[in-house]
Amino acid sequence: MEELDSLLRDKVRMLGNALGETIERHVGKAVLEQIETIRKQAKRARNGDAEERDKLLRLLKGLSDESLVPVVRGFNQFLNLANIAEQQHGVSWRREEKISDGVDHMFSGLLDRLDKEGINGDALTRKIAKANIELVLTAHPTEITRRTLIQKYDEISRLLQRRDDLREDHPELGSLELKISRLIDEIWHTDEIRKVRPTAVDEAKWGFAVIENSLWYAVPRLIRTLDKELGKRDASSLPLNAVPVRFSSWMGGDRDGNPNVTSTVTREVLYLARWMAADLFLRDIEILGSQLSMAAASHEFKTRYPGREPYRDCLHELRTRLEHTRQWAQAKAAGEESRKQPMLDEKDLVDPLTACYDSLVGCGLDHIADGYLLDTLRRASCFGLTLVRLDVRQESGRHAGVLQELCEFYGWGDYLSWSEDKKQEFLLKELASKRPLISDDWTPSEEAAEVLATMKVLGEPIGQGVSCYIISMASEPSDILAVALLLRASGLKYPMPVVPLFETLSDLEQSGPRMEKLWQVPWYREYSQCRQQVMIGYSDSSKDAGQLAAVWAQYQAQETLSRVAEEQGFSLRLFHGRGGTVGRGGGPAHRAILAQPPGSVKGGLRVTEQGEMIRFKFGLPEVAARNLKVYVSSVLEANFLPPEKPREEWRQLMHDLAADGVQSYRAMVREHPDFVSYFRAATPEQELGKLSLGSRPARRRSGGGIETLRAIPWIFAWTQIRLMLPAWLGADTALERQIDGGRLGTLQEMYAEWPFFRTYIDMLEMVLSKADGSIAEYYESILVDPSMQPLGSLLRQRLAHVRDLVLQVKEQTELLQDNLALQHSMQVRNPYTDPLHYLQAELLFRERQAGDLVSDEVEKALMVTMAGIAAGMRNTG
Repeated sequence: MEELDSLLRDKVRMLGNALGETIERHVGKAVLEQIETIRKQAKRARNGDAEERDKLLRLLKGLSDESLVPVVRGFNQFLNLANIAEQQHGVSWRREEKISDGVDHMFSGLLDRLDKEGINGDALTRKIAKANIELVLTAHPTEITRRTLIQKYDEISRLLQRRDDLREDHPELGSLELKISRLIDEIWHTDEIRKVRPTAVDEAKWGFAVIENSLWYAVPRLIRTLDKELGKRDASSLPLNAVPVRFSSWMGGDRDGNPNVTSTVTREVLYLARWMAADLFLRDIEILGSQLSMAAASHEFKTRYPGREPYRDCLHELRTRLEHTRQWAQAKAAGEESRKQPMLDEKDLVDPLTACYDSLVGCGLDHIADGYLLDTLRRASCFGLTLVRLDVRQESGRHAGVLQELCEFYGWGDYLSWSEDKKQEFLLKELASKRPLISDDWTPSEEAAEVLATMKVLGEPIGQGVSCYIISMASEPSDILAVALLLRASGLKYPMPVVPLFETLSDLEQSGPRMEKLWQVPWYREYSQCRQQVMIGYSDSSKDAGQLAAVWAQYQAQETLSRVAEEQGFSLRLFHGRGGTVGRGGGPAHRAILAQPPGSVKGGLRVTEQGEMIRFKFGLPEVAARNLKVYVSSVLEANFLPPEKPREEWRQLMHDLAADGVQSYRAMVREHPDFVSYFRAATPEQELGKLSLGSRPARRRSGGGIETLRAIPWIFAWTQIRLMLPAWLGADTALERQIDGGRLGTLQEMYAEWPFFRTYIDMLEMVLSKADGSIAEYYESILVDPSMQPLGSLLRQRLAHVRDLVLQVKEQTELLQDNLALQHSMQVRNPYTDPLHYLQAELLFRERQAGDLVSDEVEKALMVTMAGIAAGMRNTG
């Protein structure tokens, strides 16, 4: 087996040594020796030898309470440092790969293929400019690592990049490594577990920080690389206002099941976004003011700014207006009044910058114009005065509840009991009415008042920072019409896009017919101007039906929606609610986009980016620019070089697989009498609430079974014990039946020729490579009552069996045969994650036995094991 890239190995070794020195310096040599002894024994125990594993377990059980926390923290921090090294090394120019950079090669190769299809020159520029990609930053599966530690990790990454630039004998090398060592010291003395759950405003500020520290620089960097590729092909540069990728956010707007997101929170977040946008542009203006000192200007520009330094005069005016905007936003966010006049129109920001640019170009100073000024113009087009547009999301039942109260007040009847046709008739009648819907005499309930208060925010000037209103658990056209009516009644003067979110298996299956019904309503056609966004839910559909049935339902829903939209004359944009893990629809962006049905990306692409994946993919400018380029490349390829439609035989086989998969999944999750009890006993699901992960509760409502649990803790819990059940349960039965039925050859053909099926199988393989039945069995042996252990044995047998089935479909002898990088990465991590798993099981046992009398050391160590395992797996939920 090939070794890891020696440069990466050197970085991991250097960081590991620095961590060891920190531990020895602050905790003692004895603890460092304990950690090293455990690590070496964990490596030996990986060969499956029971005696070696028993030695490891004896070492772990022999840890004193005093050394428990430092040992666990040592393993946790090494895994975090290994992640940093891998992430930074991915963008290092010194990587030992002799071939061209993968992303650059992918993009240039795509442009060559497009050229052969006749898409070149200015036509190619126009296609890239209209890529229409929007990434929506979400916090609900949330980042397990504290923001203060993220900042230190990012600084280590930046220092590693500088270290790459120096020769081994460079005089600054020692001081760089000393800075890294000091940062690791700081990290060691910083509590990695949050004591206080972050608020929704805290989450929004974290999202703003990602823009401030990374995306602000990544966007112009991306467009420069795109322009460079276009220039090589004699195509014009992208227009000044062209931004193929934009950003939105759910942080502070997603109130579905989160009582902590209120109208007050949404208003504050909208003002804070304005403050941050003004502040960032002020920093740019400061730099431009020092650069644009020249006197040469076009006649038109000179007429408006007749001074000796016209560009500085122009920028001074802009600076003053931005300062007023910042002061206004700061006051309003704090709930205070402000006399400052803010900039609310994007033109007020873009026009002065464009005038400077055009004047410089007109004077032959193109080289100066295309410098930092061009970057600022790109940012203005991408982020504007709102920084990031906010999505507001609410559950459909909350809107129905408001209408129920209104109908009761006016004596119109029982809205909730009406048929769908009667609801639509009522809503359309009210939408056509000239009189106000809401009477001053009506006193709504607290819940209804909050729904209307949020809608009122959208009607205020600050509401311009909201991109759309999403309805979760949408199932009928009346859900969309109800929101349109309530928005208008709350004072909104323009037709805000209303986006239904289809999440459950049945809703996905009915999404096409239901939208067709809505799109035939004349009032709605005029309201929407025949443009529609529909959100496809990945998390809840997977939890509802299992991953196999969910991905097929999502695929078919997209096909149907795309076809019906075209028939009804609607421009459709699909919004993919994907999570970071495969169990929540995650996976590499390039392959995931190409796996979508042909034609489904025609209206552009909108997709959520969540939790810790935001940091991994967009936390550093270089990494972010590369990942943004992947999105642009993938959307272009999906639109202009789409795969062939699947054969009917493949579709039928996929239908059979999905039917068997959902039946098998639900038979276990919903019908097995011991399943819920086993889940709660074997996993740390009950203890997750102590982690203060995010502002949103783990459950939609208290009590109940799996159906009340959110997708995030559901997947987090199974990941912690390495059973990874949500990603594969049901696929084992489905694949077995088809293979036993003599259809292995067809499955292999589908894998080779159908991107959708190949992506699903590859993602399944990746999850299975991270699963470990022996670790799950250890949790069970300590935590689960013997009467329920036969269920665990059955699940592990099914896990082993699905591995064999996937290998048959892929025609391989071992998992990850063609993904050595991930194989190596897991090999490096296992000696660090294995002890955390075994310790976590022991600590869960101790905590459950002790109850309220559990020691602080045990509680703290347990929380750290959760963080460490999440770091080792590279994801949480």
